[in-house]
Amino acid sequence: MSIRRLNSVSENFNTQINDLLAWESVSDPHVAQTVADIIASVRSKGDAAVIEYTNKFDRRTLNNIDELKISSEDLSRALGAIPSDQREALEVAAQRVKDYHEHQRQDSWQFSEQDGTVLGQKITPMDRVGLYVPGGKASYPSSVLMNAIPAKVAGVGHVVMVVPAPDNELSDMVLAAAAIAGVDEIYTIGGAQAVAALAYGTETIAKVDKIVGPGNIYVATAKRAVFGQVAIDMIAGPSEILVVSDGQTNPDWIAMDLFSQAEHDEQAQAILISTDSEFLDAVNASIEKLLPSMSRSEIITQSLTDRGALIQAKDKQDVINLVNRIAPEHLELSVADPETYVDDIRHAGAIFMGRYTSEALGDYCAGPNHVLPTSGTARFSSPLGVYDFQKRSSIIHCSPEGADKLGKVASVLARGESLEAHARSAEFRIKG
Repeated sequence: MSIRRLNSVSENFNTQINDLLAWESVSDPHVAQTVADIIASVRSKGDAAVIEYTNKFDRRTLNNIDELKISSEDLSRALGAIPSDQREALEVAAQRVKDYHEHQRQDSWQFSEQDGTVLGQKITPMDRVGLYVPGGKASYPSSVLMNAIPAKVAGVGHVVMVVPAPDNELSDMVLAAAAIAGVDEIYTIGGAQAVAALAYGTETIAKVDKIVGPGNIYVATAKRAVFGQVAIDMIAGPSEILVVSDGQTNPDWIAMDLFSQAEHDEQAQAILISTDSEFLDAVNASIEKLLPSMSRSEIITQSLTDRGALIQAKDKQDVINLVNRIAPEHLELSVADPETYVDDIRHAGAIFMGRYTSEALGDYCAGPNHVLPTSGTARFSSPLGVYDFQKRSSIIHCSPEGADKLGKVASVLARGESLEAHARSAEFRIKG
C-alpha cells in the first residue's frame, strides 16, 4: 500500500497539509433533502412514519411501535447471554467511566455582597436525554457507556436510547451495556427517523432535551437539522489519531496505533509526526509487515491511502505547531518526556501520554470520555462530559440597599439606550 510522506520544510507543505485535513461531513445536498423529508414525515405522521422508515431502511416487517421497544426482560436476558469476561469488562469499564465523571459534576453556588445582595448560579440536570447508538457495520457497547453514564452522573431523570437493528439483528453486548449504564428506555430505530422522533416526539416516544451519540451522514445531518429544537453534542466526523514519536518507540506499536483508528472506516484519519526520517521509514515497514494480518485490512488500506500521512517535522517546536494546527481528536505523545509537550498543546480532544498509553485504552476503559471533537473542532470544543447534561440558571437576589445602588446604574444605562420602562422599573426601587 502507499501512505503519503510529507515534510514540513517542503515548499508546498502548507497546501499539502490543508488538502490532508480537508473534511466536510454534512455537505451532500441529496442527503440533506432526504433527511428533511424524513423529519417532516415524522413530525406529521409520528409513530406511523417511524415504523415506515424502519421497515424500509432496516429491512424489517413491523406493524406496531411497541415492537420497537426493548423490555427490561430483554436487557436481563442480554446480560445473562454474554460471556462472563465480556460482562466483567463492561462492568469494570463502566465503573471507571463513572468514577472519572464524578469529578466533573458541578454544584450550585452563591455569594453575598457587602450590602446583602446575593448572586449565584443554580445548576440542574436536564430532564430527558436521547442517546443514539450506531448499528450496521459494527456494534459499540462502549458508546453506550460513554454517553449514558455522564448523563446519569449529572442526574438526568430519563435516558432514552435508540439503536438500529437491521434485519432484526441487535448486539447483546449493546443491550448489556445499556443495562449496566442504567438506560431507562430503548427503541430499535436508527437513522434520521430516530433523530426526528427524539427531537419532536411521537405518540409513543416523548421528545428529549438533548441528543447525543455518533452516527452516519444521515444521522449527523439530522442532528444538525434539529439543533435549536433540541440541543446536540456535536456533529462528529470520522475518527482521527495523531501520533507524535521521538523515534524510540517500537515501530510495530506505532503502526498498530495508526491501524486502531484506520480500521473504523475508510474515511478515518491516522497521522504520524516525527523528526526522525529513519523512524518514519521503520514505521512504514511495520505497516507493510502487519497489514496483511489485520481482519479489516481493506478498510485500513483505504483509510491510510486516502487520508493517512507520515510527516517529518524539523524540530520539537515544529511538532507542537503542527499538533495545534491539526487539533486532533486523539493525540498520542509517544515520547520520553510527554510532560514537556503538554503545556504548549492548546488543541486536542484527548492526550495520551507516554509510550505505554495507547489510544485504545481511552476508547474503552481508562475513564475519560471517548466522545471527542473531530475534524479540527478541538479548537473550540471539548470531550463529552457531565457538564453537557447540566444547565445553569443565574441567581440574583437584591437587598434594598443593593437595589438602590444597582438601580441608579441601570437607570443611566437604560436611558442611554432609550428604554424608558427599563429605567423607571429600576428607579421605582431607588430610595428617596
